[in-house]
Amino acid sequence: MAHHDHTIDSHDAEAHGDNLGTKEIWKVFFILLFLTAIEFLVALGFVHHWGIVQKGIALNVFYIVLTLIKAYYIVAYFMHLKFEKKGFIISCSIVFLFIIYFIVLMLIEGDFLLGAMNHQPVFPNK
Repeated sequence: MAHHDHTIDSHDAEAHGDNLGTKEIWKVFFILLFLTAIEFLVALGFVHHWGIVQKGIALNVFYIVLTLIKAYYIVAYFMHLKFEKKGFIISCSIVFLFIIYFIVLMLIEGDFLLGAMNHQPVFPNK
């Protein structure tokens, strides 16, 4: 019987995208660090300390977008989703969209119930 060696050295693994190199890890680290620094600068500097930016919907959308970008880098590189097959990525993305849909749906329903229960004496809205 022939002996087959199925080990892959690190050079072949990096060539096929199966392994993150040190440079790639540091690159993602500094991207995440930069995005986090922007969030802190806006939150502590522009909003809280200097008062240049007012709290509101636009600021919330800004934070959500930065958080989604950071979540992409974490899931793609550190959870290795970027190196998976396209079908698996699509199925995970569809599940993620359904979760977001249900969260939005629950927030809308909760807001409706808050207004509807305001007239009930058992649930006074203060």
